[in-house]
Amino acid sequence: MKNNSLDERVNDFCMTICTVNGSGSATANITLLRAMFHMGIPVSGKNIFPSNIKGLPTWFSIRVSDDGYLARVAHDDIIVQMNPTTFQDDLNYDIPGGVVFYADHINLPIEREDVIVYPMPVKDLIRSAGVPHDLRDYMQNMVYVGIVGQILGIGMEFIKEALLRQFKQKPSVAESNFAIVKLAAEWAKTNLEKIDRYRAEVREPLDEYIMTDGNTAGALGAIYGGFQFCGWYPITPATSLAESLGMFAPKLRKDQKTGKNTFAIVQAEDELASIGMAVGAGWAGIRSMSSTSGPGISLMTEYMSLAYYAEVPLVLWDVQRVGPSTGLPTRTGQCDLNLVYFLGHGDTQQLVIIPSSVNECFEFGWKAFDLAEQFQTPVIVLSDLDLGMNLWMTKRFVYPDLPIDRGKIFWESDLEEHDGEWGRYLDIDGDGIPYRTVMGNKHPDAPYFTRGTGHDEFGKYSEDPEVWMRNMDRIKKKFDTAREKLPKPIYREMEDAKIGLIAMGSTESAVIEAQDRLADMGLLTDFMRVRALPFPKEVKKFIKSHERNYVLELNRDGQLHQIMIIEYCDMTDRLISLSYIDGLPMTADWIIKTVVRKEHVRND
Repeated sequence: MKNNSLDERVNDFCMTICTVNGSGSATANITLLRAMFHMGIPVSGKNIFPSNIKGLPTWFSIRVSDDGYLARVAHDDIIVQMNPTTFQDDLNYDIPGGVVFYADHINLPIEREDVIVYPMPVKDLIRSAGVPHDLRDYMQNMVYVGIVGQILGIGMEFIKEALLRQFKQKPSVAESNFAIVKLAAEWAKTNLEKIDRYRAEVREPLDEYIMTDGNTAGALGAIYGGFQFCGWYPITPATSLAESLGMFAPKLRKDQKTGKNTFAIVQAEDELASIGMAVGAGWAGIRSMSSTSGPGISLMTEYMSLAYYAEVPLVLWDVQRVGPSTGLPTRTGQCDLNLVYFLGHGDTQQLVIIPSSVNECFEFGWKAFDLAEQFQTPVIVLSDLDLGMNLWMTKRFVYPDLPIDRGKIFWESDLEEHDGEWGRYLDIDGDGIPYRTVMGNKHPDAPYFTRGTGHDEFGKYSEDPEVWMRNMDRIKKKFDTAREKLPKPIYREMEDAKIGLIAMGSTESAVIEAQDRLADMGLLTDFMRVRALPFPKEVKKFIKSHERNYVLELNRDGQLHQIMIIEYCDMTDRLISLSYIDGLPMTADWIIKTVVRKEHVRND
């Protein structure tokens, strides 16, 4: 098919590369992504991979958008096909007028006549380059980098820059890969006529932006926030957060005089041990954290309940995947909101902050420690696989502009001023937050007994009903105080809008795109992104100011909607749940289709 009838699409397409897990394709995919980023084009990359080690299908989608829309789309404009197993099924996602690059050793028919096809002699080019047999399966991915780059107009200098970035410790490896890229590009230039409508074009450099993932950003934020201890156990998709701590902390957290590390990272034998270590470190007075995902959260529940009641500060990252049970370990979702907010038995409630971007992962990485110590309680940072593991374009991180806030700590001089009239759980200021002492305080009145059983204001064991009620009411008061100190909602408003869109976390990019497209259709909406639980007063004000509010989320049961119904039972008629979970990031198309359908039903 030769397509001259459709308008040219410059810097506006979605390309999915279809390969096999463990084939080394990640390097090639990221090279294409970074090359276009170096061209000044807004891009995002989403890796959809299986939970096995090697052999099953893997897809890597690159969204390119001059308008800055970087959410997942459910269709493909361009397919790069290297996997015969999914060859026919993947073709169904290509739009009419779309493009298919395919390795020509895949001897399967392409029966669609409404797509443009570019064969790639992958194996022939690799043989002609003299690549050793043991490296051919890996190096063949560079063939599609060269051919796709040539057809789309991705400059070779940008591809080389991306490869040097990828192999910055091994420039000779970058050169050998680039040699294959150039060979493939030259072949395409000589043998393929460009007949499709898609093109990448250079824009102004994105000097204020970087490309990274949320787990790396969260780890860096924690380091700049003064983290001193991390106890963790490997679990997808949270593992790379602790690994990033281990990568950067030795460079950034060394005592300049002694050369010794000022932190400890311990890979424990299981999730129970890791959170137990984190609770103990937080009790001792150091900035302590852990990271896990849904199954790990389930195992950590009892320790988190202890930390809530004993009022021990710590930070816990939950990088969500799809549950229940083992579920879909390498897929994304927002399934843990209810779990983490009410984590623990009895009347427990946790502080939860919810980043939506890589930049917020960095910001909340350090802010979480301040909040944990200010309110003497665990703070859960609720991220997800899409945000945590995928590459996002983000503004450069800003160094924390506030001094570290360790909350209410009594040192020797403070205890002297109070002449021994101090109790670990005594509310001196009337805000529900007591004062604490930490290890290293030598005052004789500093010690107290920490217990998970009933205790009075001075930490003494008690089963007195009035003491129990008084203590639990004080803790609740502390959380009411916290409402107005947690990150406030973010708004994106349109004049005269009567409909509200409410969402959280990584769905933001899809909601923003949907909001703009709905406006083009004549349906004006305001968007509020919730960033923390418990809700501040601004959330109720937003809900009340709109005739109806669609609560958009990636889980089956509409968990954010459920919590809002509990909190604002007098406004249930203004809250409408729109939720689903299939393991993939939310799309603007789904939002538009679902909202429009609801509006049509309402108006009929």
